[in-house]
Amino acid sequence: MHQNFFARLLLGRQLRSGGWSYFGSEQSSVEATSLAVMALTTESSEAAQSGLNHLSDLQRRDGAWPAFVGDTEASWTTALVLSALNATGEFTSARKKAFHWLLSERGREGHWLWRWKFKTTDRKVRFDPDKYGWPWDSSSASWVIPTAFSIIALKQYTVCNRLEASERRIKLGVEMLLDRMCIAGGWNSGNSVVYSVPLRPHVEATAIALLALQDEHRSAVIDKSLEWLKLSAANISAVSSLAWCILCLFVYQEPVDGLKSRLELLIGDGQNIHDNATLATAILALHCGEIIHPFVILR
Repeated sequence: MHQNFFARLLLGRQLRSGGWSYFGSEQSSVEATSLAVMALTTESSEAAQSGLNHLSDLQRRDGAWPAFVGDTEASWTTALVLSALNATGEFTSARKKAFHWLLSERGREGHWLWRWKFKTTDRKVRFDPDKYGWPWDSSSASWVIPTAFSIIALKQYTVCNRLEASERRIKLGVEMLLDRMCIAGGWNSGNSVVYSVPLRPHVEATAIALLALQDEHRSAVIDKSLEWLKLSAANISAVSSLAWCILCLFVYQEPVDGLKSRLELLIGDGQNIHDNATLATAILALHCGEIIHPFVILR
């Protein structure tokens, strides 16, 4: 295994601010930093703590996080940061503020005017607008990946204290995911049918959605999507997609050792993995079974 080598590579890319960029710029990415913190917790507690402190400094007054340093808009990365912070006993105030922001955030179909529009005039897509999740940013409709990450973060945060308000919001997000599942199983980035044409599922959206549903009743919908992901795993050639596939299959107690070996071959010496979010996700996938899974939902 080369996790330590890859971790040192990621460590060498940490910015002076404590964060990580996507592709070597000086602009810290909240997504890349959150994933890097998760990946390096056991490798370098000092670097991980520096990353967490940097994230804490970036939190907005309303409890949300932007996508990048310098952005003014709140974004989906809030859920990813909350998952990173959930693994610590620190940042109590920051976690609480993020939790309340996530409870109130919703895709634009969560507002009555947009629900009316989708029900009466917009027939290009097929979904139930009464079942809404979370957007990439506050100006967009609900999408699968930000909804899944938000569900994970809320479930993790409330594991010891499930509140009625959070349970309602989680339930609504879960219903949105189930409503948007593709006909073949799995999930696309947003809708399952557009202009009456069924869309194909995507590996990363499917893996992350299944992570959000890991503690839900194992329905036929979930089993069908899991089977689609397992069948797709044999043909995955993208590092990020394979890493998310491993992270998902592991929590469903599926064998992943062969996939981890293939992931190492795809990464090589890591020098061609320029995206730090991808490198961090790959490190997490290779550590499956050795460290606490950052997206596991305790029951």
